[in-house]
Amino acid sequence: MPIAAPFLRAYALLLAAGLACAATAASAHPHVWVTAKAELIYENGKLVSVRDTWSFDPEYTAFLVQGLDADKDGKLSPDELAGLAATNTEGLSPYGYFTKLKVGGKEQAFADPKEPAMRLEGKALVLSFLLPLKAPIQQGRGVAALEVYDPTYVVAFSFAEGADAATLAGAPQGCAATVTRPKTEQPKTAEAGSPGMTEAFFEALTAASSYGVQFASRVLVACP
Repeated sequence: MPIAAPFLRAYALLLAAGLACAATAASAHPHVWVTAKAELIYENGKLVSVRDTWSFDPEYTAFLVQGLDADKDGKLSPDELAGLAATNTEGLSPYGYFTKLKVGGKEQAFADPKEPAMRLEGKALVLSFLLPLKAPIQQGRGVAALEVYDPTYVVAFSFAEGADAATLAGAPQGCAATVTRPKTEQPKTAEAGSPGMTEAFFEALTAASSYGVQFASRVLVACP
């Protein structure tokens, strides 16, 4: 069974695998589109973890699942997708799992991810994983702000519509989550011919870059 490349920013792997064909041009960005959901989990009044759930666009889904139907029954079971889920989740480590959390303005550190899983929902492959905080934090009246984005903009994230886009589990009474959308609309593609958006520009971006943050949606959690 072939091993699919992780969907992190790895241009050589993405382009060699033909993923750029999913975009309108080989020199266009982003290459992958993800619809995100997030669950912030509390225990004993403290914020302890974040569960990310990401749905991939149909074109990238078709690429990722090639050769994974081991029993040739025309379906992909969670067991058949387990290796892919673990590979993709582990590969996100250099990029902080595309997830940033601040509480009271202070960025929080995550421990290693847990519970990686994948499933198919229609034509979309869905990845979920749990990110425990290294140290549980008492939020109090401070605002928790969660962002999910790729700083290099190979992957375009947008939060789902509806109440289940951002949910709370075990949160103190009165806490509420809201999603704020970016003021800068995500372009469908950023063509290499556009001013300042050459392929060299994107290749120079790293995990420390700030380009992708302009397209980031945010989950804000406020407690009384």
